[in-house]
Amino acid sequence: MPPPDVRAAGAVVTRKGGDVLLVHRPRYDDWSFPKGKLDPDEHVTTAAVREVAEETGLDVRLGPALATQRYDTGRGRMKTVNYWVARVQGDDDVSGYLVNDEIDEVEWVPWAEAAERLTYEHDRETLEEARRLRRRTRALVVLRHGHARSRRSWKGDDRRRPLLLAGEAEAQRLVPVLAAFDATEVHSSSSVRCVQTVTPYVHTTGWPLHSYDELSEEGVLPPVVDELVEKMLAADSSAVLCTHRPVLPTVLASLGLADVKLEPAEMLVVHHRKGRVVAADRIGL
Repeated sequence: MPPPDVRAAGAVVTRKGGDVLLVHRPRYDDWSFPKGKLDPDEHVTTAAVREVAEETGLDVRLGPALATQRYDTGRGRMKTVNYWVARVQGDDDVSGYLVNDEIDEVEWVPWAEAAERLTYEHDRETLEEARRLRRRTRALVVLRHGHARSRRSWKGDDRRRPLLLAGEAEAQRLVPVLAAFDATEVHSSSSVRCVQTVTPYVHTTGWPLHSYDELSEEGVLPPVVDELVEKMLAADSSAVLCTHRPVLPTVLASLGLADVKLEPAEMLVVHHRKGRVVAADRIGL
């Protein structure tokens, strides 16, 4: 059996004016995008944000996903790299970055020059893909709640049915993933299993939780869902909406999207700009 792929993640970081962020690695004498290997049990989205911070000193939030790169490392292993378009949070000045043996140059490069600066053809292909998605978007994370007690084993009001221990662990792992997309609004079904799924994120970030009976299985009202989704698409912020499998078709229909059968704790990250959906990426834990 061939060895498993080396897993890595990174981002094509852009800024207003048409610049893209590149790094130089003295060990390989190459120019590429900031990226790096995943830590053990680390989610790819978390790794992408962390690696950009470590290699450039900048804090970013992720936009639409780009095609995954896969190539031979030349050392008997294949490498898979997940990329996202990303934007800087706060100051984008890289002049104060402390260069080191791994990264000795960090530079904002005009988009027209970036393809010539990049060393590898697969990076130039990623750059071209990112060109179409480089304008700032906001995210609406449509999230299915984590693994919950089975209906068969639960004797009380189904709205009170809680998460399993596995679901509680999923809720904890969701925290950095939701943060990677800068979700500053948290909307949830009022059912316990949904509220429990987003509670660790609310407690960690301090963002308020808005719960709705109309997002529950028992109380779902399509006109209310339509109104809520419309407000999220018009907002100048990113949000998470946690609900149930039977309610997902109603939410996705409000977004003009086909139904996606998400697994527990899986999400569809819908990227939008000026009220229009630009991209939608399915992400699991």
